[in-house]
Amino acid sequence: MRKMMGIVALALLQAGALLAQTFTGTWQGALQTPARELRIVFKIATTDADKLKATLYSIDQGGFAINGTVTQQGSALKIGVDAIGGTYEGKLSADGNAITGTWTQGGMPLALNLKRATPETAWTIPEPPPPPKQMPANADPSFEVATVKPSDPSRLGKSFLVRGREFTTTNTTLTELITFAYDLHPRQVTGGPAWMESQKFDVMGKPDIDGTPNVKQLKSMMRKMLADRFQLAFHHDKKELSVYALTVSKNGSKLVKSEADPNGLPGLFFTGRMALSVRNAALSDFTSLMQSTVLDRPVVDQTGINGKFDFTLKWTPDETQFGGQIPGPPPQTDAADAPPNLFDAIQQQLGLKFEPVKAPVDVLVIDKVEKPSEN
Repeated sequence: MRKMMGIVALALLQAGALLAQTFTGTWQGALQTPARELRIVFKIATTDADKLKATLYSIDQGGFAINGTVTQQGSALKIGVDAIGGTYEGKLSADGNAITGTWTQGGMPLALNLKRATPETAWTIPEPPPPPKQMPANADPSFEVATVKPSDPSRLGKSFLVRGREFTTTNTTLTELITFAYDLHPRQVTGGPAWMESQKFDVMGKPDIDGTPNVKQLKSMMRKMLADRFQLAFHHDKKELSVYALTVSKNGSKLVKSEADPNGLPGLFFTGRMALSVRNAALSDFTSLMQSTVLDRPVVDQTGINGKFDFTLKWTPDETQFGGQIPGPPPQTDAADAPPNLFDAIQQQLGLKFEPVKAPVDVLVIDKVEKPSEN
């Protein structure tokens, strides 16, 4: 009897492995977004551990390779692409040559049906562009030309972006520009007029030195621009404030080192209401974003961890986060698949902790500021 059960278990295991093999190969299909049609390619292969892995290419958006994780149960397939907050779920056809499924990103599911590609039918994936030339680390750039204009009140969201040599912000208040430039929480900026937190601006500029600047150089350029265009003048002070100390949890860090260029710029962006994608970023980049955008108090990094990391943090925000204006519809905290709260999520997913403490921190006291001069 035991021998028979062993044979059955082996047969089931072999059947599962055989079905997994039928998913391997190149799959392609058209995703119809509200803006345009996008050609999508998934390359699915097996790892050394006989598990499935996937690489996503969006051909009409540059064709960059984005790695994904694969889970498979019978003929059902699920691919998670954490780097962009996307998920593909589909079911394999009886003949093994098609997958009927749905792509979900930012809470909006779209039909995406894939066909197995052959060498004759496979779409050409563009060659990736050469890596950008980095600005010398000892360079001290300024904005060669910078435009500052009021934001379009109908535009939603805000951003800080670098595209090549061009740096832009959208829908950013002066307080947000200051907290970015000086790595501060809004509570660490005092003494300014009310319009600093209400009027929003779009900023665009290019450095006066060739190459892509690093984060330190970006912040330096922003500081010079604030002094020039907003006539910003201030002095420093120390004040004891309620802060979050970022520490390592008792079971140790779960951070995974990034394989990207260590001199490259970090990427931190929200992929939907409950996920933050972090790529090639130091913990200082992470804490800077969390204190300036998410949390209600400054963050002090006490981990002692250096290096750059890739991770995705998923949590259900509460009313104390995002300035009380949580993006999107109200969180469904009682949903079965709802992510944990931020404090549990950061321990479970990153092996870190946010601990509320009081500590003396630097405070920037505004002495003078004016609305920006015309471009």
